[in-house]
Amino acid sequence: MINRRHFARTSAVLTSGSLLTGFGPPLFAQLPNQTAASAPTPIRVGASKTIKTIAEAARQAGAGSTIEVDAGDYLADVAAWEHDAVTLRAVGGRVRLVAQGASAEGKGIWVVRAKGMRVEGFDFEGAAVPGRNGAGIRLERGSLWVRDCRFAYNEMGLLTGNDPATILEVENCEFDHNQRPDGHNHNLYVGKVARLSVTGSYFHHAHIGHLLKSRASVNHVYYNRLTDETGGTASYELEFPNGGVSYVVGNVIEQGVQTENPHMISVGAEGYKWPRNAIYLVNNTLVDRLPKGGIFLRVAPGADAIVAVNNLLMGPGSLQSAGPGEYRNNFSAEVRDFAHAAEYDFRLRADSRLRGKALDSSRAEGQPRQQEREYVHPRGTRTLGTTAHNPGAMQSMAPPTAN
Repeated sequence: MINRRHFARTSAVLTSGSLLTGFGPPLFAQLPNQTAASAPTPIRVGASKTIKTIAEAARQAGAGSTIEVDAGDYLADVAAWEHDAVTLRAVGGRVRLVAQGASAEGKGIWVVRAKGMRVEGFDFEGAAVPGRNGAGIRLERGSLWVRDCRFAYNEMGLLTGNDPATILEVENCEFDHNQRPDGHNHNLYVGKVARLSVTGSYFHHAHIGHLLKSRASVNHVYYNRLTDETGGTASYELEFPNGGVSYVVGNVIEQGVQTENPHMISVGAEGYKWPRNAIYLVNNTLVDRLPKGGIFLRVAPGADAIVAVNNLLMGPGSLQSAGPGEYRNNFSAEVRDFAHAAEYDFRLRADSRLRGKALDSSRAEGQPRQQEREYVHPRGTRTLGTTAHNPGAMQSMAPPTAN
């Protein structure tokens, strides 16, 4: 039975100012923006500036501070953030944070305990700690928006705690090669938080752990590429171990030949913990490269809803093996249907029998679930200008250009 109070509260958070019409991630639209007149002078960081380290900028910052960091490498420059509404942006190119054995509080390159923090243009690399959970960013509580960032070669890419009010928004980011010696690592690992939104991002080359794992109450995974690729050994490509309500829309998801787990998408494997547990799988391209075939979708018994509409599946098997649910207009695709499947170009060929076969995917939990954007490689999205007309994630005929 639907917990209507839970969803009224969730819908109120998810509506205003969203990237996607109707039910997409709000990208912190609920947070007040400072006017030019009221904003304090930015704190400027760089080799030629008075403040030369991000750690020193963190000590000087207060609530509402903007920190502008000159492009370049910042070695062993770690920090903890506890003031609300801090914005950090790279200036003149990328800012590369290389841990080199340093960590904030023994947890990662950055530790965040603040609301409304914004980060754009940073690369987090090499986090390693004695506890083997060294993260590029450790979000313990609050709300964080990361855009155009990369998390690579850390023990954990981005890791959150289990604070039930925490919100994480990820836009146009890249997660790859995050691993620790025992292999129990994930590119992005989200605990029992209020909401996760991931848009326009590229996940690849996990080692034994998952490309994306989330225990959040509400998950919005839109227009991303989650692919094992050559040398990748991810377990699940996408997992929601404690259920929750998950919208998975417009993604390219690939299981590689070296996986140690035949399941691509998993829901509820560690028990349902939320009042409502449902998955809406809409307009995704799911590619299984295991020679003997894997399992596209695994859902533990007890889910409130399984809905799969307008998906393309390359490889043996079907979505219906997940259990009773609503399965409409899902198609098996072949290599010849795609422009160049070996190179991850999953646009449908002009002569494919599948072109134009998308159906209206209706509504879910009172919200529309139509695809209105598509992923652009290596990270980003572009608007379609109309709703999806093809099944699968890719709608464009010509090579897309990122916004």
